[in-house]
Amino acid sequence: MELGLVGLGKMGGNMRERIRRAGHTVIGYDRNPDLADVQSLEELVGRLKGPRVVWVMVPAGAATQATVDELAELLEPGDIVVDGGNSRWTDDEKHAVQLGIKDIGFVDCGVSGGVWGLENGYALMYGGTEENVAKVQPIFDALKPEGEFGSVHAGKVGAGHFAKMVHNGIEYAMMQAFAEGWELLEKADSVTDVREVFRSWQEGTVIRSWLLDLAVNALDEDEHLEGLRGWAADSGEGRWTVEAAIDNAVPLPAITASLFARFSSRQDDSPQMKMIAALRNQFGGHAVEAKK
Repeated sequence: MELGLVGLGKMGGNMRERIRRAGHTVIGYDRNPDLADVQSLEELVGRLKGPRVVWVMVPAGAATQATVDELAELLEPGDIVVDGGNSRWTDDEKHAVQLGIKDIGFVDCGVSGGVWGLENGYALMYGGTEENVAKVQPIFDALKPEGEFGSVHAGKVGAGHFAKMVHNGIEYAMMQAFAEGWELLEKADSVTDVREVFRSWQEGTVIRSWLLDLAVNALDEDEHLEGLRGWAADSGEGRWTVEAAIDNAVPLPAITASLFARFSSRQDDSPQMKMIAALRNQFGGHAVEAKK
């Protein structure tokens, strides 16, 4: 199968490689010519045989909208656009309508896996019609982890990004719990080796998980996280999760508190946020701010 891929950064570049390893043809475009296979979206569309599938992997908001706008002018009836970035789910219906006027299909896809996805596969949550999803399924199969799970048709347009938003909200709360536990252990005079306590939890405990493994990785690199500033960003999905909870009258005390804790990190040098920053760097290659 042929795929056009727009956006070849940390995620998009690795996704291109994984799809190619599965035997598919990927033509990639990025504003950075050193990463791109073609020099423009117009050239990308021209290189693909119809019906085309173009996967968009650019930042949410203005960048995604601009890309959808341009593709709407370049693609033909029967082609499909997949938004695999972290777009807000409420934007998906707008994009589906915009493209649908020209009989161009639309699928939204939440993607999880970070910098580890190339080797381990990407968890995929996608929304759209059965017909459009079926046309993209070979690419979903190439990207997903091996095995039965890791990929789901979550529902209609918007469902994929909504599911990914909730996933990220849960991620916020889980990281916050590990961070709080780590800080309490660090403060306790009776505990002399916090790193090894965390390591011991990796086997046989209720809280064993990949995030715990990454926390141990971070502590192996910097046992007391002394090289990090206790400052952590939020990339939007946590806020959207809390807003959706308010709209649906669903109480989310843990997720909401974890979002507010990140706000607190920008006021003082928070030990908890050192752990959050370390975990985000571990699983997603996100930038950390070195302690001055």
